[in-house]
Amino acid sequence: MPVQRAAITGAPGAGKSTLLAELSRRGVTTVEEVARTILRSAGGMALREEDPLAFADAMLSAQLAAWDETQADGPVVFDRGFPDIAGFLRVEGLPVSGAIARACEEYRFDGPIFRAPPWRAIYTPDDERIQDWQEAIASDRAVCGAWRDHGYALIDLPLVPAEERASFILARL
Repeated sequence: MPVQRAAITGAPGAGKSTLLAELSRRGVTTVEEVARTILRSAGGMALREEDPLAFADAMLSAQLAAWDETQADGPVVFDRGFPDIAGFLRVEGLPVSGAIARACEEYRFDGPIFRAPPWRAIYTPDDERIQDWQEAIASDRAVCGAWRDHGYALIDLPLVPAEERASFILARL
């Protein structure tokens, strides 16, 4: 059976990581958000703050590696995808490089794209999630716009506990 790649996008702090952990607990293959991995590495936060273009390039390299390493019999759910990198650059007011635009077109997700909408009740900044609430809403608009601009339809996740969200996703994979 070929790999079916799905993704979860949307607002920072909207429960994506918690949801992926629940999907993984249920046996679904998941791929962690590459930006968080970079931010946790030495110099990652400084790179994001001081050189957003280089940070976007680092995300692209990590996303391509995650894509190429994906091996599964059945669905794989990514925490974000290539259009999220384009959305990040939009939020930063920076141009999307040709390499990122090409990746958005050439590496197509064939499974559903789920959107975790902004959810004030659970939003909490942390060491890697530095946006305030208004910035989180702007990020959601930018990344969702990037996905749509690349031809994807988004399915909004309900504002319910992770266990119910996981069941919602599993019913659509």
